[in-house]
Amino acid sequence: MTRPAISALIADARSTLGDRIVTTDPDRIAPWLSDWRGRYHGNSVALFEPSDTAQVAALVALAGRHGVALVPQGGNTSMVGGATPPADGSAVLLSLRRLNRIRSVGTGQAVAEAGVILQHLHEAAAAAGQRFPLTLGARGSATIGGLTSTNAGGTQVLRWGNMRRLVLGVEAVLPDGSVHDGLSALPKDNRGYDLTQLLVGAEGTLGIVTAVTLKLAPAIAERAVAWVGIADPQAGLDLLRAMQAATDRIESFEIIPADTLALAVAHLPGARAPLSGDHPWQLLVEAVAAPGESPPGPLLERLLADGFAVGLVADAVLASSEAQAEAFWLLRDSLSAAEKSTGPAVQHDISVPVDTMPRFMVEAARAAEARFPGTHATAFGHLGDGNVHFHVRAPAGADPARWYAEDAPVVTRFVHDAVTAAGGSISAEHGIGQMKLGELERLGPPARLAALRGIKAGLDPDNLFNPGKLVSLARRTANP
Repeated sequence: MTRPAISALIADARSTLGDRIVTTDPDRIAPWLSDWRGRYHGNSVALFEPSDTAQVAALVALAGRHGVALVPQGGNTSMVGGATPPADGSAVLLSLRRLNRIRSVGTGQAVAEAGVILQHLHEAAAAAGQRFPLTLGARGSATIGGLTSTNAGGTQVLRWGNMRRLVLGVEAVLPDGSVHDGLSALPKDNRGYDLTQLLVGAEGTLGIVTAVTLKLAPAIAERAVAWVGIADPQAGLDLLRAMQAATDRIESFEIIPADTLALAVAHLPGARAPLSGDHPWQLLVEAVAAPGESPPGPLLERLLADGFAVGLVADAVLASSEAQAEAFWLLRDSLSAAEKSTGPAVQHDISVPVDTMPRFMVEAARAAEARFPGTHATAFGHLGDGNVHFHVRAPAGADPARWYAEDAPVVTRFVHDAVTAAGGSISAEHGIGQMKLGELERLGPPARLAALRGIKAGLDPDNLFNPGKLVSLARRTANP
């Protein structure tokens, strides 16, 4: 099939760019062939590891000459199999991890290469008295290129938006091997289509991101973090609305059901629930202060007291130290790993209009459990921006192989139908990848799907960039 073409590509890459750029050792390649959840497994006889944009462009040009598809990969933290190569070995991995330089940190913006780990960018910004206001549980391994290519969200979207709002410019290699240099981040630029924003969220199907200009925010001088007990999601949204009417300094507002919190407490050694008593729903709230602003602790305490006075808050505790604040956030960041350790589940990263989310969280979970007896449905996440992670755990004792092969697809269709009926999206922040490709084609508006396919066909007609992800497009027969 494509093995002779791949072999020719490997030989040309070694001859042109040196032996270091390509790995064919199966043991070195193996860790990068499966997704984070272990749901998708691919094959690749080679792993290309360029160290700069010029080498990426050269590799893309060679791959195009030989008709070999490339699967770009950063930290491999995709939740939807978006960075996993095809199982038939018809594509090769292109790792961006060696493009790991932070080119500059200036006032209000930074330029970081695709392989820069999010945590490292946080540290570099902090050293310059600034911060990059996007964080998530995988910040120690997720890379800037992957975050850009998936339009990642996280726990600060409420105030700062997702990657699309934080990306000011992009450098990327296009399928023909040319380099789009859009790093200048011009405030005004009306030269036609916005290629930078087109590449954000494209999941590596239109261009391989090599560097990004990012928006920075003033460093936090102080933060206040509270754990709050509430009766139901509607109380949580009402509390958020009241807080937002009083201040613009609420940066994170996460909702967690009690049973999901219990999983995290059991998963983390030495952890305990922040509140005593029985609270069916709980919130993690963070308020911040920039240099020169008043401390956020008294502000958050007053807002919670106001919520208690009108019956929205049942109980709350304000972190008394930075260590306790970090402990609160560790519970939140551990939810996915904790659930993963308990057995098979099907995860849905969905959004619906913010005002209808509280009702959806309760009614959709009840409907899923009724439709699939023995399952347990729950939702947690970013209540304030209408995005929650709606998970359905398999019945006790379920065989994982059978569950994922037979039951999970039916559950997913049921959940996605409910999301679509509510005017929502089946992918809020994780992307489409290969996991949701069929569902996007089933539920996506025809005009939208036609536009997606037209853009893909126009920029990558031979379907050589991350095939089988985001949008379907038949590949031309590869070179023999």
